[in-house]
Amino acid sequence: MQNIKLPPSMQIAYAFGMMGWSVMINLISVILVYFYLPPDTSGLPKLITQTIIFGSFNLIALITSSGRLVDAIFDPFIAQWSDKSLHPKGRRIPIMKLAIIPSVIFCFLVFWPLKQEESISNISWLFFTLIGFYVCSTTYIIPYNALMPELARTSKEKVRLATWQSLGYVFGIAIASNAFNLAAFIQDTFAVSEKIAAMQYTIACMCVLAGVFMLITVLAIDEKKYCVSKPSSVPLQVALKQALRNKNFRFFIVADFSYFIAITIITSGLMYFVTVLLQLQESIGNKLMITMVLVSFIFYPVINYLAEKIGKKIIVVFSLVLLAITLLGIYFLGKLPFGNETQIYLLICIAAVPLASLNILPNAILSEIIEKDSSQTGENKEAIYFAVRYFFVKIAQTFGIALFAMFLIYGKNVGDDLGIRLNGILGFVLCLLAAIIFAKFKEEGVK
Repeated sequence: MQNIKLPPSMQIAYAFGMMGWSVMINLISVILVYFYLPPDTSGLPKLITQTIIFGSFNLIALITSSGRLVDAIFDPFIAQWSDKSLHPKGRRIPIMKLAIIPSVIFCFLVFWPLKQEESISNISWLFFTLIGFYVCSTTYIIPYNALMPELARTSKEKVRLATWQSLGYVFGIAIASNAFNLAAFIQDTFAVSEKIAAMQYTIACMCVLAGVFMLITVLAIDEKKYCVSKPSSVPLQVALKQALRNKNFRFFIVADFSYFIAITIITSGLMYFVTVLLQLQESIGNKLMITMVLVSFIFYPVINYLAEKIGKKIIVVFSLVLLAITLLGIYFLGKLPFGNETQIYLLICIAAVPLASLNILPNAILSEIIEKDSSQTGENKEAIYFAVRYFFVKIAQTFGIALFAMFLIYGKNVGDDLGIRLNGILGFVLCLLAAIIFAKFKEEGVK
């Protein structure tokens, strides 16, 4: 049990850490494939070859997949380091502090290729900088998430803190989605001749801002004041087995896995949906994200109220089904009998409803799973649980980015867009599968 209840000011401070991490991870998710493998109308140079390997894979799919796989393997070791830490200032914050500057540097370097043309050196550069970024950002986010079960004591407090965390994540997406607008502003205002240079200056600014946000959490929260935790004595292999033997946790992980493949496919494809399927300007991206944020905010209090009244499970299952239906709509973008802007705004507004709950409730649910495990075993293995979750999330994101990039083989330009549309169908199937699996989850205290 914690010493002092976490006040609202510290809950907001906690959310800043997620916002900073979200800015950088969404720069990678939203811009990376578009930056290195742009459509012909983008005004950006192609930086790596589009040669097909093994008949189905393009090179960027293999690079991003390899980077994520290395990162996923690294997660449990960071978790064990954090869970067993004897640092006098706490198990989490000191490790998070170490990760901030390297995360900022590597995120920037990912978008600073050695040559502004197709080059073998760009392939090596992207591979190593991606691994560096993923490893450093993991070193921050695993201890960060492990703080939640220690900072929030009751189910209601967990949902509230998860809501603040979700707000941070959504604001991070909104900031990252403004990259194209800010790049256009820099290019026009400072007479930057090349679009790629304007993009790089923009990303540098956003990375620094993200680092400041992450630092706020580290400086504001006194871990020893708000957390009471006992360093774990369980060996890594044993801790992993204990986590994976938890039946409820397995249902959670499998559903989470399917969901994150789907959402990664859609995140990676956003700029293609806008510029290719709907033939709209890149600058509309930030307006879409602002719309999604505002619509989501309307439903945040509703999610908090319903979670307390009817439980979290039924909300999550309903949200996954609604999101599946929404993702199916991607296949029909540009073919519907009304304006292209109306189509994308309608899709974003509908998607914002399930995303509101799916951004809040999973971390609160996982925190309760962890709390029950700690009370039964007498061991505090918070980071191990989050490491296992993020291991599968990253494998899912690896598949998501790889599948999206592979589908582009079947068309990624105006008039030749089948590859982009097929991603909507795949997202539909995966979210529906996640809903079916999570329906088997047994929620404590709810019949």
